[in-house]
Amino acid sequence: PIALGSNTDPYQQVEIEQGITRQIIEVLAECRHPLSIVTKSALIERDLDLLQAMAKQNLVDVMISVTTLDKSLAMNMEPRAAAPLRRLKTIRRLRDAGVPVGILFAPVIPFLNDHEMESVLQAVAAAGASSAAYVLLRLPLEVDVLFQDWLQHYYPLKAERIMQRVRDSRGGKNYNATFGQRMSGSGHYADVIAQRFALAVKRFGLRDGYVMPDCSLFTPPVADHGQMSLF
Repeated sequence: PIALGSNTDPYQQVEIEQGITRQIIEVLAECRHPLSIVTKSALIERDLDLLQAMAKQNLVDVMISVTTLDKSLAMNMEPRAAAPLRRLKTIRRLRDAGVPVGILFAPVIPFLNDHEMESVLQAVAAAGASSAAYVLLRLPLEVDVLFQDWLQHYYPLKAERIMQRVRDSRGGKNYNATFGQRMSGSGHYADVIAQRFALAVKRFGLRDGYVMPDCSLFTPPVADHGQMSLF
């Protein structure tokens, strides 16, 4: 599957005018190429016609990022993204359209939103999400400095406590990119988060992880050069 949203949200404000993401989906739909999308934007509802048609062929999986249900925290952390309740409505509309939809509780930030894990999973399950995954806060390269500046600005009294817990879950560093640990961390805190997540997923009837679309239906596009094919 081709993944849209693994590096940056494919439904940012400029997409309203440019329609680049929609054009990509149109090409993938025409070729019956499997697709996964991660977004925190309600703009994905604009493309429900394409996604619904792909979903009927098991060609698409959507993950909505739900980081918090706290409106004030959401405004500080994701000021240009859809509000938490708006994301729940998007989950419901995708579900009602027959599009497989799960959620990403990400990033999990110690002492900031980690206490919300169970309430978030309960809310998204009630909205119609079928699966869930989480990612422990990752601070690679420039993100480290950016995040710590943000912490000092909005939550200075919690900043050192948060960073200490981050280091506890990253082998004493601010970040550990070791494959198999970079998403979930290691150590006692990371283990507790993993256990809580597993119990909550089971409790609220969610699947743990992503749903793999059908990869067997791909049809190469027909070249538009005026020459008909022989067969």
